[in-house]
Amino acid sequence: MGAISRRALLQWMILLMIVCIGRVSGKMLRVGGSSQGWNPDVNYTEWASKQYFYVGLWLYFGYDRYYYNVLEVNETSYETCNDRDPITNVTRGAGRDVFNLTEAKTYYFLSSGGYCWHGMKLAVPVHQFPLPPPVAAPSPSSSTKSSSTSSSPSIILPAALVLAVTWTINSLFSFR
Repeated sequence: MGAISRRALLQWMILLMIVCIGRVSGKMLRVGGSSQGWNPDVNYTEWASKQYFYVGLWLYFGYDRYYYNVLEVNETSYETCNDRDPITNVTRGAGRDVFNLTEAKTYYFLSSGGYCWHGMKLAVPVHQFPLPPPVAAPSPSSSTKSSSTSSSPSIILPAALVLAVTWTINSLFSFR
């Protein structure tokens, strides 16, 4: 293999690694919870009030594709259940659609065909960063013990991926 093709392969591997790391770090939240899904007569305002939405989170809408859909709309359309001129038609036809929250703002979703009037609408206030993990208060007996460091699983998997790709490239091509 020539030097140019090795370099191109290395660049593609690095690009693939970056894409994979981005996919690993994202989380997905099922709208309505595991039992409700995207259906009429569900109180999505109450459900959303118990969630924490942040940039990078993916929303999963699961619903009956023959009856419902998912539209991103502005605040006025959300309040009046107006399904004309949506910002984005999230619906892809299978009834299992995802939406990535890409910026810190409030997103508004509804289902057309009058279902919005039956509660199929959702306001999602998105924060810039995820909540930090809760820190447990140290117990009196643990304060004398030595502290140990632990790594987050979200760091371990990308680091393992980097090591695996580096080892593979190094073993395939002897860069000396």
